[in-house]
Amino acid sequence: MPSKLDGPRLAPQSGETPKKLVILLHGYGSNGDDLIGLAQHWAPQLPDVQWVSPNAPDPVPGAPMGYQWFPISNLDPKRIEEGAQSAAPIVDEFISEELERYGLGPQDLVLSGFSQGCMLSLHTGLRREAQIAGILGFSGALPGGHKLKEEMRSKPPIRLIHGDQDPVLPLPFMLDAAQSIAAAGHGVDFHISAGIPHSIGPDGLELGLDFLRAAFSGRYREATPGGLHTRFARES
Repeated sequence: MPSKLDGPRLAPQSGETPKKLVILLHGYGSNGDDLIGLAQHWAPQLPDVQWVSPNAPDPVPGAPMGYQWFPISNLDPKRIEEGAQSAAPIVDEFISEELERYGLGPQDLVLSGFSQGCMLSLHTGLRREAQIAGILGFSGALPGGHKLKEEMRSKPPIRLIHGDQDPVLPLPFMLDAAQSIAAAGHGVDFHISAGIPHSIGPDGLELGLDFLRAAFSGRYREATPGGLHTRFARES
């Protein structure tokens, strides 16, 4: 039975058959039209990439055109973990369907997400048996970090980008995610955007593009050593 997920798509700028795939997972209360804007920004520099930004499966009550991967009324870690566990099979199925749709392998996929979409990208991408090309997360967190070591099935390259003025998911959520991933025996590259709230700044866009290029070129293909790899923004 096909996944119930779908959303905006942006075909390769080259006009050719897709050689790579980026799946963009939006945040709570948003929709696929929001994150497809990232694709429009990056696509000219990555002309062979197919982009897809599905709407989450459930509407947010009282938010027209707003969707959620799972309900979230507070930042209780247990509820976030339970929500990610419930949504992950839907995302995992969608990933498999999209790879089959475009005739691509896991090494051709980068999974990227913002906020709640970042949570799902990390939770799902690290538990897939076949290693994907990378995970690019913005302004998010890692659900169930205490279980990651026993549940992690592959070690794709990871870059996390987070604003130091984020009032929705404060910076410690990203730092905790990086520490949990390192404790599980994997490496993570993270960047702190100075002065940026719960959004993506110009430096985040640039570093996101840099990560996509590196992941798709194979520069991250060797196993990433465990530990934290840190990037800090400079004040302009």
